[in-house]
Amino acid sequence: MSGIDALERLGDERKAWRKSHPRGFAADQRTLSDNTVDLYRWKCIVPGKAGVTAPILSGLFAFKMIKGEQDDAFPRIGKKCYTYGSLLQHRFVSAILFVHEFLVLMDLAEEVSKTDWEGGYYPLALHFSTCYPSKPPKCEFPADFFHPNVYPTGSVYPSVFNKDGGWRPAISVKQILVGIQDLLDQPNPANRVHNEAYYLFIQMQNSLDI
Repeated sequence: MSGIDALERLGDERKAWRKSHPRGFAADQRTLSDNTVDLYRWKCIVPGKAGVTAPILSGLFAFKMIKGEQDDAFPRIGKKCYTYGSLLQHRFVSAILFVHEFLVLMDLAEEVSKTDWEGGYYPLALHFSTCYPSKPPKCEFPADFFHPNVYPTGSVYPSVFNKDGGWRPAISVKQILVGIQDLLDQPNPANRVHNEAYYLFIQMQNSLDI
């Protein structure tokens, strides 16, 4: 690909990004001193990946589960309810317990497991070359960014963006940034380049497995 082809593709990527991009992300190009736009240099923001609702129990499933365990939770209207005071009292208590357990499970079902990166917005620079899109851009966080797959200089080492590790010219800027977001939350231990961050990551994983 020539530089002209690279600029044409980058222009298309810029238009596509302005038309539609994921919420929380930002991507803009560097403006030169003569007020022209440098399409080879992109200044981006990658939001930390949000947690997902823990799939503990849906409300309907929780209801069915407790109902199956306590078939007599709610008193049936009939002579027995009014003839045997002790039975009525037992069923009333069971009903209270049923409602309590149901509400607890509903509360659990709404719990959200947060990621370590959620709530943060992380600056990322994309450096394209005249060989783009045959070759991927260089992705750089600020220096000393703490992550197993980020060099102390800030350069990212994600295998998916290496030419020999799965890069395809059809991959868009949007896909690159979403891939970086996924990498933050799910490091690749096989491609560690920051030893301190890697060992801390392994320690945390081991503590979760205990």
